[in-house]
Amino acid sequence: MSIDHVVARQNGVISLAQALENGVSARTVQRHASEGTWRRLRPAVYLVGGHRHDDAAEVRAVSLWAGERATVSGPAAAFWHDMLPRLPDVVDVTVPAGAKPRPQPGVRVRRRDLHWQDRVKLHGMWVSDAPLAALETAVTLPDGSAFLDRALQKHVRFPALYRAYCRGIGRSGWSRAGELITASADRAESAAERLLVKVLREARIDGWALGHPFERYTIDLAFPAARVAIEVDGWAWHVDVERFRADRRKGNAITRAGWDLLRFTWHELDGDPAAVVAEILETLQSRKIGGTGT
Repeated sequence: MSIDHVVARQNGVISLAQALENGVSARTVQRHASEGTWRRLRPAVYLVGGHRHDDAAEVRAVSLWAGERATVSGPAAAFWHDMLPRLPDVVDVTVPAGAKPRPQPGVRVRRRDLHWQDRVKLHGMWVSDAPLAALETAVTLPDGSAFLDRALQKHVRFPALYRAYCRGIGRSGWSRAGELITASADRAESAAERLLVKVLREARIDGWALGHPFERYTIDLAFPAARVAIEVDGWAWHVDVERFRADRRKGNAITRAGWDLLRFTWHELDGDPAAVVAEILETLQSRKIGGTGT
């Protein structure tokens, strides 16, 4: 294999060891680096001239620096699996428990022995397999539940996600992963309704009714006196086309009858309940109904 082939398949990045294996002397590498035709990205890892230092090159450089026993993890792995559009500012790398790599700027090293099923070599680079990468990323993002919902729609299946969660039980910060697994498994909107009730009670908002009859439908939660209807959506990966259409037909009927209709997702209720409360109160106020309990 020629050095040009190695560079081309590695986003323009090459390690010193790979250069030596392909017939380039250490002195030549030094000369390239001193002349600026090769740019040093990490210790003994270089970007060859003519190639862009983009996100793919950066994560590749971290992987080459960390070595074959290391695994790019978390949001950086999600980026490599095309679950995220951009590389995070800090790249997570998981290394075996006994490994002691030197600290690097922009790299967070986690020491843990990964199960073999949680590692995959993708485009020549070791990364967390998609289910683990999705969970690791979801627990770090402010909108982690929405991210995980998208991952379940496009990238991973729930059984594999659940198995990856089980293999990680006991690791630091994994309780949030358990919460997300439980929520994502619920096929009914009942989980989102329970969360909405909790949000309303904590905000001391009253005047509402669950399961309010309306024509041939049932409104998830309504303020009948104010004619404000709230529909809650569970995790989108559960929703089929017919259910989606039925929900929209119900929504159209509600608005035709002169009600205000608000829609909230589980992710909004979990991630930003204050914004949900503010929108409900604003809508109630516009109807000139207090709606706030004592």
